[in-house]
Amino acid sequence: MNLLKNIRLFLLDMDGTFYLGDRVLEGSRPFVDKIAAMPDCQLAFLTNNSSKNRMDYVKKLQKMGFSFSENQVITSGEATTIYLNRQRPGARVFLLGTPSLEQEFEEAGFILTDAEPDFAVLGFDQCLTYERLRKLCDFVRADVPYIATHPDFNCPIENGGFIPDTGAMMAFVEASTGKRPLVIGKPNRYIIDAAADKFRIPHEEIAMVGDRLYTDIAVGAQAGITSILVLSGETGRQDLEGSEIQPDYIFEDLGELAKQL
Repeated sequence: MNLLKNIRLFLLDMDGTFYLGDRVLEGSRPFVDKIAAMPDCQLAFLTNNSSKNRMDYVKKLQKMGFSFSENQVITSGEATTIYLNRQRPGARVFLLGTPSLEQEFEEAGFILTDAEPDFAVLGFDQCLTYERLRKLCDFVRADVPYIATHPDFNCPIENGGFIPDTGAMMAFVEASTGKRPLVIGKPNRYIIDAAADKFRIPHEEIAMVGDRLYTDIAVGAQAGITSILVLSGETGRQDLEGSEIQPDYIFEDLGELAKQL
């Protein structure tokens, strides 16, 4: 447990780690209480979903009985704005995304435009039209720097089904243009780099906690941070057998992790 002693920021996946659907998982409250009692530690939620902004998640957590600030949530959409602000603050951006994502970009100082953009950004766009996809393909063919917020092919919905996510839209653009974007979200390190920038904490003092090997745990290896698998969601112990992706630590849930801190 030596690595855990050095952690100052715990980044938490949400669904399957902190809650499941609209149900708070059993160990979540003890973990929040434990971190609150540790003056040198903090927690933040990290999600690939760019269709919602930080305040959307704060409101969801409030309904579950938790009081978190907007600063304690980082989405792949916000991480994309942090990345782009390092490249070119105030840039002109052609953005495919929801109104919430558009608001995120505008508040970060970007100019949203359909003409002569500095960057073309693909997010989880539930208002997608063929014309917007066509324009994106035109910009990509013209070598406008092409960024995607996250690579997920499907997004789970409340009835247990799935809807196409950004990864499926990326496949459309690749089929038409032959080009793939730079992807910010998990399992890519850019989302962790953004979190490190936002909280001003070095990578060696950050841990990613989640229930999925191929996103939450994989991003740990990609970014050089501590990875912690909880077995409260998608991954079971049998899934670890033969997997190239292995966590630094494994706990049944956040409650068991809290007991080790």
